Amino acid sequence: MSLLTILILAIILYIIAYRIYGSFLDKLVEIDDKAKTPAHTMTDGVDYVPAKAPVLLGHHFASIAGAGPITGPIAAVVFGWLPCFIWIVLGCIFVGGVHDYFGLITSARHKGKSVGEIIGQYVGKKARTWFLLFAWLALVLVVAVFTILTAQAFAANASVATAGFLMLLIAMAMGFALYRANMSLPLVTVIGVILLFVSIWIGLNSPFLFFNQVTWTWILIAYIFLASTLPVWMLLQPRDYLSSFLLYVALIGGILGILVVRPTLVYPAYTSFKTGVGFLFPMLFVTIACGAVSGFHSMVASGTTAKQLDNEKDTRLVGYGAMLLEGVLAVIALGTAAILTQEGMKTGLAEWGGAVGIFAHGLGKFLAGLGVPEQTGVVFGSLTISAFLITSLDTATRLGRYCFEELTAEKMPSISNRYMGTIITVIAGGALALTGQWAAIWPIFGSSNQLLAGLSLMGATAYLAHLGKNFKVTYYPMAFMMIVTIVALINLVFTNFGRGNVLLGTVSILLLILASFVVYSGFQALGKFKEKVSTGEAK
Repeated sequence: MSLLTILILAIILYIIAYRIYGSFLDKLVEIDDKAKTPAHTMTDGVDYVPAKAPVLLGHHFASIAGAGPITGPIAAVVFGWLPCFIWIVLGCIFVGGVHDYFGLITSARHKGKSVGEIIGQYVGKKARTWFLLFAWLALVLVVAVFTILTAQAFAANASVATAGFLMLLIAMAMGFALYRANMSLPLVTVIGVILLFVSIWIGLNSPFLFFNQVTWTWILIAYIFLASTLPVWMLLQPRDYLSSFLLYVALIGGILGILVVRPTLVYPAYTSFKTGVGFLFPMLFVTIACGAVSGFHSMVASGTTAKQLDNEKDTRLVGYGAMLLEGVLAVIALGTAAILTQEGMKTGLAEWGGAVGIFAHGLGKFLAGLGVPEQTGVVFGSLTISAFLITSLDTATRLGRYCFEELTAEKMPSISNRYMGTIITVIAGGALALTGQWAAIWPIFGSSNQLLAGLSLMGATAYLAHLGKNFKVTYYPMAFMMIVTIVALINLVFTNFGRGNVLLGTVSILLLILASFVVYSGFQALGKFKEKVSTGEAK
């Protein structure tokens, strides 16, 4: 089987899904292009800032497309490429895309508030509190994992660190050019993209940032505090927009390279139901993570993206479309692993720096088909992943801050502000990051992240039920994700305690308990909605 064949098949299915299923979702929620979004009704110049659709797509895509859609499919290929491919395609269309779409539209219709607030309104106040605690804890894990991975990448390659630092400066200049000098978006984009590739050239030829992993960890802790508290237009929004061009180039270059090279999939289509990472069910669905569905996406959609949504009609492009684009990236990432033999995979993981190295080397091979020196392509692949690691990292910090502020707003208003919310989140995530144990934290992050998706879909289901709409579109994905992830989390409790890791074992139990409360409250609320429907009381 050729990689080109499955890639084209995936793209065709995604285009059809965007046109048909995306249109169905628009009609289901009755998209109103004349409705005023929170970005206009609550503009504050800090969090609520309307953004044009391409800019917001760039921010959202860059924020959700971290290391997950790349490392997840590569790690899951141990089950064989065929089950991975099927889940990536179906998961993106019917689970992940729907999840992201509703995360965005429900938030935009509730003053840009988080999924937790949606659950509070339609499921109950207690469920809201349990959910926000769960989400905050999950985001702390995200901050810890991505801080470690970013620090590792920067310490291992000064070229990557240098280019990444220069990108931050360019992004801040773009923010001032757009929002203070009122320069046009096309002009700022052209200048920014040119400077982006100049920064890559400087990074490759004259790197000047050489620090070890611990130093980079402390630098990143300081950086995410600033990134979480500065106005979005100053850093977050333009930096994500700029970073998205790296990913677009990687995507387009990868697709064109595959068209030319036409690599063959030599990894077995299917290996075994039981592998070294566990049983295919539930571990395949947890391991692929963001490549098919991710709870982190709903936090981004209802956290930063909804506050910048210019028009409701942009929901399909930004919410659903970004997830399908991520699916294309996941298929390419899967291909970089599946073009290797099983022995080749083991060697690559050991000698190229894990899954990130597998992707970078695969992309290098594809770009070589376009005449790009293979080693330059490998470095470009590493730069692309690093850009998205840091993008997800600072977005997760800001989202953790939002959760903390919402949790403390009523009972502890004195600490419910952006500075305290950021400090508490950074201390918790930074402390875990300084342990350096990303491999131990990753499975819990994966399970909590997928369970977060199930809980977010519960909020969407309750919202649709409240409107008297057919909620099967979110109900079935919700049920599936809950079953998969609760089984995986129970397994992790035994695994961590069995290995003597009391801290992570305790965190697993805590996540399980919090999720159980939300699930119980959610099904109680849905039962009441069904009762009202049957008696004709529902609106």
